[in-house]
Amino acid sequence: MIHPLTYIHPDAKIGPNVKIDPFTTIHKNVEIGEGSWIGSNVTIMEGARIGKNCRIFPSSVISAIPQDLKYKGEETLTIIGDNTTIRECVTINRGTVDRNKTQIGNNCLIMAYSHIAHDCEIGNHCIFSNNTTLAGHITVGDNVVLAGLTAVQQFVRIGSHAFVTGGSLVRKDVPPYVKAAREPLSYVGVNSVGLKRRGYSIDKINHILDIYRILFVRGYNISKALAIIETETPVSDERDEIIAFIRETGRGIMKGYSRRLNEDLA
Repeated sequence: MIHPLTYIHPDAKIGPNVKIDPFTTIHKNVEIGEGSWIGSNVTIMEGARIGKNCRIFPSSVISAIPQDLKYKGEETLTIIGDNTTIRECVTINRGTVDRNKTQIGNNCLIMAYSHIAHDCEIGNHCIFSNNTTLAGHITVGDNVVLAGLTAVQQFVRIGSHAFVTGGSLVRKDVPPYVKAAREPLSYVGVNSVGLKRRGYSIDKINHILDIYRILFVRGYNISKALAIIETETPVSDERDEIIAFIRETGRGIMKGYSRRLNEDLA
């Protein structure tokens, strides 16, 4: 299952039923889980931990040192969960002393030419379309979709079930369950299509919509909107997740609804 024209460092740990195509290089301190496939011309560098049944397509580079001048050679990791697919020419850098790892969850799809920088933490079931670029220290929740050519600034957080449209520049935090678009990036609704696909009921989606109408549509400032949400909307896991996300923001939350935006979308 391992082609003779592949180089594997003697200290690397390769699980059973792993297939590695020719001209691929596996460095030391690498672990690859059972049933994974590594295509040709892939470079997997020190600190990589690749799960079971992953697929890594040709010319990807996994766990290279960070493109960060503060990095001083510390031993850090790149962790890729089970059943994750990494398409052609993707680059994923390992962590720095800040988080000590870059981590991608289970069942993700990272499409061609995407870049995930040091100390990023990506949830499960995420899809990053072609040429998605993540700077360092970014946190992405579960079930997030970033459309093609999306660029995310360092230290940004993107909440679970969010959808960001293609060509977006993400400079502020994107709360859970929303659709984000336009320049500057703004709230354009709840990701109802994605939520329906994942089994959310119409009542639950309407509940989330009610929360975001208070937060983004009615013109309140953030602190006033949060106070109204806490007193006027029913308690739910989704409500509490949204409130916690906004209160913990470091970069601030993306823009809300505006009349001009509504006219553009009509």
